[in-house]
Amino acid sequence: MPVIVQKYGGTSVADAERIRAVARRVVGAREAGNDVVVVVSAMGRTTDELMVMAREIAALPTPRELDLLLTAGERIAMSLLSIAINDMGVPAASYTGSQAGIITDTRHGRARIIDIRPGRIREALEAGNVVIVAGFQGVSTAYDVTTLGRGGSDTTAVALAAALGAEFCEIYTDVPGVFTADPRIEPEARKLHAVSYEEMLELAASGARVLQLRSVEYARGNGVMLHVRSSFGDEDGTWVREADERMEKAIVSGVAHADNEAKVTVIGVPDRPGVAATIFRALADEGVSVDMIVQNVSHDGRTDVSFTSPKDDLPRIAGVMDRVAEEVGAEGHAADDGIAKVSLVGAGIRSDPGVAAAMFAALAEEGINIEMISTSSIRVSCVIRAEHAERAVRAIHARFNLAGEAGRRVHSPGAESADPGAEAAP
Repeated sequence: MPVIVQKYGGTSVADAERIRAVARRVVGAREAGNDVVVVVSAMGRTTDELMVMAREIAALPTPRELDLLLTAGERIAMSLLSIAINDMGVPAASYTGSQAGIITDTRHGRARIIDIRPGRIREALEAGNVVIVAGFQGVSTAYDVTTLGRGGSDTTAVALAAALGAEFCEIYTDVPGVFTADPRIEPEARKLHAVSYEEMLELAASGARVLQLRSVEYARGNGVMLHVRSSFGDEDGTWVREADERMEKAIVSGVAHADNEAKVTVIGVPDRPGVAATIFRALADEGVSVDMIVQNVSHDGRTDVSFTSPKDDLPRIAGVMDRVAEEVGAEGHAADDGIAKVSLVGAGIRSDPGVAAAMFAALAEEGINIEMISTSSIRVSCVIRAEHAERAVRAIHARFNLAGEAGRRVHSPGAESADPGAEAAP
């Protein structure tokens, strides 16, 4: 039988009633003649609540013990869902990440999957079971329980889909798909029928929370199509897949924003070769992710170097920067957690030179100052003050007419529109 992998987020299994609803959907897929593997997140805000409890006890909990604690939420959800499915007369068996054969590296809190050994899952499927797997977790090569980072259940599901040869992976969540902007901020945001892996990678990296970045990387690397859809309805969602000619006709796919980053500035850095390498090697060794980097023009042999990183990493960054600033002879360092990043993403940006100018103009008309700029071939990102983020999203969304038909090439008043690309199911 064909294998279907489904992933359900925390809101989808938030209470007993929703767990029973998910069980009915899973049973329906099984009765339609599919082998079904389900990956679940922790119920509701369980993980956040466990994290708060840990930090009430210790400001910096021991990473190994924190991973053991945080994986409890998924184990509860998988067991309850398995109980519900069995109660409906369909055999189901639940497995932790380690029991499912998910092998990771040894980094606690942000482990990466290095191997999938799905033998036990295959045996359970051959015995006629629906298989339920706890998301967000695995076992390291040192035999410790590890977690995959925020949103890691997405990566669990995609990795299992690849290992089991599933045609696609369904990501069930509390939104009906990927939108041109966060619909809570921009009511006119439009659901996209399909986006390319490349575009989804940029959207996820830019703050779109519908999919974890690493899960999209894994999907692209293994050719797994993703279907992002709502667990509260039956309508089609958004397909994430390889780009095709029709998809590439869209200049801009969406606007994303991130308010979970901070800007760190190393002040008065000696302007000599090797200094930047020393700074960013130290951050990499500490496992700190760096996004945007800007180095100012040198004056009197010194310059400032600024970069953005997740706010959650600020305590670790402060310790690293204290040491590195002294090592390289910098005057000091400062952190600013009052910023946000707003990004415009689209496969057509690489061929349209007017996109960046139109985005900057939209921000200027709103009186929003740009502090940092970063670009790729399909993305333009700006760092602004956090209090302006929602207004910036709405202004950019309107300037590019993203509420209109897919593929509109509208960048400024009076700009000519291209023929919108047709949309088709994969």
